[in-house]
Amino acid sequence: MADFNNIKLEKGMYTSSKGFTACLEELDPTENYRGTSLENLDAFQRQLKRFDIKVSGRGSDTVDKFFQTTDSAALFPEYVSRAVRQGMEEADVLSGIVASRTVINGLDYRSITSVPSEDDKELKIVAEGASIPQTTIRTQENLVTLHKRGRMLVSSYEAIRFQHLDLFTVTLRQIGLYIARCQLGDAINVLINGDGNNNAAEIIKAANEGTLTYTDLVSFWNKFSPYELSTMIASPDMAQKLLNLTEFRDAAAGLNFHATGNMITPLGSSLIKSAAVPENTIIGLDKTCALEMVEAGSIITEYDKLIDRQLERAAITCTAGFSKIFTDASKVLSV
Repeated sequence: MADFNNIKLEKGMYTSSKGFTACLEELDPTENYRGTSLENLDAFQRQLKRFDIKVSGRGSDTVDKFFQTTDSAALFPEYVSRAVRQGMEEADVLSGIVASRTVINGLDYRSITSVPSEDDKELKIVAEGASIPQTTIRTQENLVTLHKRGRMLVSSYEAIRFQHLDLFTVTLRQIGLYIARCQLGDAINVLINGDGNNNAAEIIKAANEGTLTYTDLVSFWNKFSPYELSTMIASPDMAQKLLNLTEFRDAAAGLNFHATGNMITPLGSSLIKSAAVPENTIIGLDKTCALEMVEAGSIITEYDKLIDRQLERAAITCTAGFSKIFTDASKVLSV
């Protein structure tokens, strides 16, 4: 078994294409700890145990604990990245609308698409000796637009050295929450306006402008065949109108919402409320085939400044973009 207490930590591990944690896992594989009291910890968490750093819970340590030694200081940027990622996961909505996630090592990415005709969507019987119908898959004409989102941490080491890590984590989680909200806004923009490849969503008008009816929803649902209307993303005003429809206000339909605050599932689809959606608008999509998320690596933290200069100013960034897969798998209901 590898001895995690003797591993040399250095900031050069962050520059590896594998990332800090992956480098640690190579030096100290988690699989070697199966059947031991450490089997539920990954390589980074074992290093926290090595230096007796408690980042959460009752009796959490102060920021100063990371900088007791050169080795332990190298753990601080990864702690920051994980806290930000935790905030992104807590505010995660994208997993409910993204069909595929692609991680790239550069900034240029061209997705693929298929635009089947109505005839292509039907798998017809192939007679003996006849040619088999084709489905054409091609690369998109334009690259996926990636947006870099992040925050700058500005503070002196002296100002935060005695702050407990659980409180500092709350601030970092909020940064992750802001990034997640911005990424959701980017995804919504692509669903409505397309990704620059002439694939904006079809806009379906309600029967009466300014009024949402159950009939409008049923008509909207019916437009998705052969796709499934699995998810609706509504602006706050439209979410309110949905909840006030007579069909969703009876005791049985509203029981879960009244008891837990969880949104109802109109016509069996998940309902997400987002201020990023324009007023009087509902986006419908088949989450299994509508949207691809492209990420240029993971969360990046400026390790040099965090280790050598003990915080001062350090950027936390995440670069991602979105691309449509099947154009007809998402539509917009405008009221």
